[in-house]
Amino acid sequence: MLIMNKHNVPLMLLLLLVTASCQMDNGSTEIGPAVLKKVDFKHHVDYFNNMEDENKVQAISNEQSWEWMENNIPLFESPQKNFEEIYYYRWWTLRKHIKDTPKGYVMTEFLVDRPYADEFNMISSALGHHIYESRWLHDRKYINQNVQVWFRGNDGKPMKKLRTFSSWTADALYNKYLVDNDEAFLLDLYPDLVREFKDWENDRRLASGLFWQFDVQDAMEESISGGRREKNKRPSINSYMYGNAKALSKMAALKGDVENQKYFMAKADTLKQLIHDNLWNAERLFFETVKETGEFAEAREAIGFTPWYFNLPKDTNPYHAAWDQVTDSEGFLAPFGLTTAECRHPDFRTHGCCSCEWDGAIWPYATSQTMTGLANVLNDYNQNMVTKADYFKLMNLYVESQYYRGRPYIGEYLDEETGFWLKGDQERSRYYNHSTFNDLVITGLVGLRPSDDNSITINPLLPEGQWDYFCLDNVSYKGNILTIIWDKNGEKYDKGQGLSILVNGEPVANSSTLGKLTAEL
Repeated sequence: MLIMNKHNVPLMLLLLLVTASCQMDNGSTEIGPAVLKKVDFKHHVDYFNNMEDENKVQAISNEQSWEWMENNIPLFESPQKNFEEIYYYRWWTLRKHIKDTPKGYVMTEFLVDRPYADEFNMISSALGHHIYESRWLHDRKYINQNVQVWFRGNDGKPMKKLRTFSSWTADALYNKYLVDNDEAFLLDLYPDLVREFKDWENDRRLASGLFWQFDVQDAMEESISGGRREKNKRPSINSYMYGNAKALSKMAALKGDVENQKYFMAKADTLKQLIHDNLWNAERLFFETVKETGEFAEAREAIGFTPWYFNLPKDTNPYHAAWDQVTDSEGFLAPFGLTTAECRHPDFRTHGCCSCEWDGAIWPYATSQTMTGLANVLNDYNQNMVTKADYFKLMNLYVESQYYRGRPYIGEYLDEETGFWLKGDQERSRYYNHSTFNDLVITGLVGLRPSDDNSITINPLLPEGQWDYFCLDNVSYKGNILTIIWDKNGEKYDKGQGLSILVNGEPVANSSTLGKLTAEL
C-alpha cells in the first residue's frame, strides 16, 4: 500500500525527492553529465601529472587529482584544444592550493611559504578571485571553509591579515550564492561582511566619501599612478566598496531587513555618483587614479576597467569610450594580452624588472577583472565599442599566454611582447593562484549568466562561425545539473541542432543561433 501525504505524493517518493534535493544542495549529486564522459578528459590530467615534478603536496596530491576533478568540476569540450587544455589545467592547479588545516580547508596563493602571509600561508589579495572560480565546484566545503577561516579562524575573529589587501569578498560571496543557492551560508556570514565593510570605512574612507589605498595594498605594487606609501583615490578599491555595498543590500533583502537593504543601497548609490564625478577623467575618457594632492594621475591603467566588473558605470556615452582602449595597440592590447597600463604612457615598463611591477606588464589578476568587466559590457550595456569578436580574441590571447616552454603554466606576470613569464624560473611563481580563467569560460565564452531567480540565461560570447561545437556539462547550478551545447549541424552530440540547454539531462530550451537563450529551472 502506498502511503500518501496531503499533496497526494507517495511518501516513499517524497523521501527520495527530499534526499535528492539535499544531495544537490550539498554540491554532490548522482545525476552526472548528460552528454560528455568524464573519462574522455582524463588524458589531460595524466599529461599534467607527468610533465613536471610535484613540487609540493597539500590536501590533494597529483595522484588523487583526477578523482577529485571527476567529483567536482564541470566538463568542457571544444574544437580548439588549447582552450580545453588550459581549462582542465586551471582546475588541476587550483586543486594544488587546497590545504587541510586544523581549522578547516583553506586556499593558498603561493605553494611555497611567503614571509608576509597569514597562518597556513594564507594571503587575502585574490580571495575574490578564489570565490568566483571555486563557486563552480560541486563540493562547496573547500571554498566555504576557506572563507570561514578567513573571517573566524582567529578564535572566532578574522585572521590578522584579512584586510591587508583591498577586498570585494561580499560581492564575490553574493555571486557564489547565485550559483549554489546556499542562502544559509551567505546569511550566516552577513554580520562578518558588514563588520568588514565598516572597518574599511573607518580607516580608508575620506571626508569626501571616496576611499584611498596604497597601490601595494590594492595588490598592485609599483604602479604608474601610485606608490607603496601614496594614499590615492583609486578606481579599484572604490569599485570594490561599491560592489560590496550593493551585495550587502541584497543580502539584507534576503533577510527581510528593509532598513539595512536601503542603507547599503544608499551607500552604493553614493559611491557610484562619487566615482563618476571624481574618478572619470573627461579629457582622457577613462576612470583614473586621483593623487593625494587632488589631480589625476594622467595614466590609463587596467584598474580603470574595474567599475564594469560591478556594472557600476552609467550605460551612456562618454563612458563606453573607455573600452576602445582594449582593442588599441597603443592602449592595452599587446601581442600576449592586456597590459596593466596603457602602452603609450611615457612611464610604461620603466620601473625595472622583476619585483612585481604593475607599470604595464601583463598580470592575470588584472586580466581576469578586465575580462569579467568586458563580459558585463557585452551582456548589460548598449554600446558599439567592443564585440563578441573582441572578447574571443582577448580570450585567445589569455589562453596562449598560459604556456611556458611549450607546457601549460600559470605564474605571476609576463612580458607583453614576448610572453615570457617574468618569474617563470622562480619556484614561488609556479601555479600562482591569483586569477580566474574557468569562470570566464563558463560565464563569458559559454555565457551562463547566474541569476537571482530560477531562470537560466545563456549568452555565449563566442562569435558565430568560430566553432562548430562546444559543450559545457556537469555544471552544478542551484541544485541542478546543467548541460549547455552548441552543435551547429546537430551531428556532434545528437541532441539537436544549434544552442541547447539541458537540466538534469532533460532539454528545456533550444535556438538555432548563438544568441541569448533563456529557460526556467
